[in-house]
Amino acid sequence: MRRNTSLLFRPFAHAAAGGMLAALVLGLGLGPVDAADEAPTPPDVSWSFEGPFGTYDRAELQRGYQVYREVCAACHSMDLLSFRNLGQPGGPEFSADQVAAMAAQVEVTDGPDDTGEMFTRPGVPSDAFPAPFPNDQAARAANGGALPPDLSVIVKARPNGADYIHGLLVGYQDPPAGFELTPGMSYNLYFPGHQIAMPPPLNEGQVEYADGTEATVERMARDVTAFLAWAAEPKLEARHRLGFQVMIYLIVLAVLLYFSKRRIWARLGHA
Repeated sequence: MRRNTSLLFRPFAHAAAGGMLAALVLGLGLGPVDAADEAPTPPDVSWSFEGPFGTYDRAELQRGYQVYREVCAACHSMDLLSFRNLGQPGGPEFSADQVAAMAAQVEVTDGPDDTGEMFTRPGVPSDAFPAPFPNDQAARAANGGALPPDLSVIVKARPNGADYIHGLLVGYQDPPAGFELTPGMSYNLYFPGHQIAMPPPLNEGQVEYADGTEATVERMARDVTAFLAWAAEPKLEARHRLGFQVMIYLIVLAVLLYFSKRRIWARLGHA
């Protein structure tokens, strides 16, 4: 089955024109990297999903999906996700109607039918997120020879995880005096070597959040990073709940064993 995505991202062409035609997002660049010129550690951001009792912020995940859809998805796939995942517990938890409407915006090539012909249909919740390009060769041709990475588990694939992704998205700035920037590259404080092939993907007010939140670069960077963190670990909340239940069980078991030991040894007396 091959999906036709030519219509999906037409409303978001401005995102691609804004710089998403470059090679890499979130850590894979084509520019020269000087091993001796290591990037500073990205700022330590306080995330709601950190720690043993961490949970995802539903509003943050929903806004993050909007940023991914309107900006990142013009070049980057998320092959491990289906639309129905957006409505499952522990994630953005969109309603069933919202998920169905999102999926229906996608035109999917399906078939063959009874006559042996392929046909197109609106997407359904069980369909995977559409890829922006039909194959890797087309993706490379559209991005100067580079293959934009899939973002399904990008947070797990990078050192410092969410902090690095967030730092990279907000780390674009003018190069310092004396820094020789290769033509076609952008300066990024937190990228190794500081030269990255992807122009700044986020700009103030680039998206219009459905909940009315102001779309600053910092806000969009946090939201899309949280969404990518959930995509990489969608069962985090369930794992945390199970871990808490196991700890309670072990504590209760330890208390019972302690009092059982005291009761048994109390009967034996002492020599």
